[in-house]
Amino acid sequence: MGTHDAVRDRITRRRIPIIALGTSVIALLAWAAVVGRWLPMPRGQTGMQMHMSDPGAPEAMALSNGLTGISLYLLMWGVMMIAMMYPSSVPLFRLYAETLEGTTAAGKATRVGGFIGTYALVWTVTGVVPLVVNAIVPIVSLANAHGGLLMGGSLLLVSGYQLSSYKYRCLRYCRSPLGFLLGHYRPGVRGAVRMSWQFSVFCIGCCWALFAFMVIVGSMNIVWMALIAIVVSLERTVAWGERLARGVGILAGIGGSVVIAMSLV
Repeated sequence: MGTHDAVRDRITRRRIPIIALGTSVIALLAWAAVVGRWLPMPRGQTGMQMHMSDPGAPEAMALSNGLTGISLYLLMWGVMMIAMMYPSSVPLFRLYAETLEGTTAAGKATRVGGFIGTYALVWTVTGVVPLVVNAIVPIVSLANAHGGLLMGGSLLLVSGYQLSSYKYRCLRYCRSPLGFLLGHYRPGVRGAVRMSWQFSVFCIGCCWALFAFMVIVGSMNIVWMALIAIVVSLERTVAWGERLARGVGILAGIGGSVVIAMSLV
């Protein structure tokens, strides 16, 4: 029996939702930490009049506090990504765990931990991007000077990417955990880390424009965080996910055009 046949056979057996339950609990705790502001936050320098939910505020505060601020920002970003991305990744985490039937408890825990942990780590590292962008072009200043154009432009970016073919190539893997495992399965702990890395890249390819928009409107804006998390989860898990993605792209295009037009009047 080939590797793919063995994987298919294992994941069609009785399914125990322990991984699904554990992942969901972790995601809920992450949401609680973000909403309840349990995490230590970088503080702005004296004279910085801004709130953490303002566009570019978390990034500006992080950069103003050096390495400590950057570390706290990446911690905050990583917890946010766990809150937003873990729920829609439960099907893959669960199916991967089911391929490990027959493995010792320690071996299974190590492999599953490596898989889930790598996914969180990769998403945490993406937090470097908004920091670099803010270091080059301060988002706060840009939002204060050209808020409408910035918002409209970011919506058009979302629209263009949501309607692009590359978006759907990545989304196809995110929507088919079984297909991903059959095409990318690797044994052992290193295999788990490698698979998780590959899946993370597809996820980033699928969602990066939405998260770029989140940074523009305020990366600690809970309302936008929740809306984007819902869109991402539905795109990946419901039968009409691809239609939703296109709908979001169309609405973002219309909204962006209107916002820019109003800003230029």
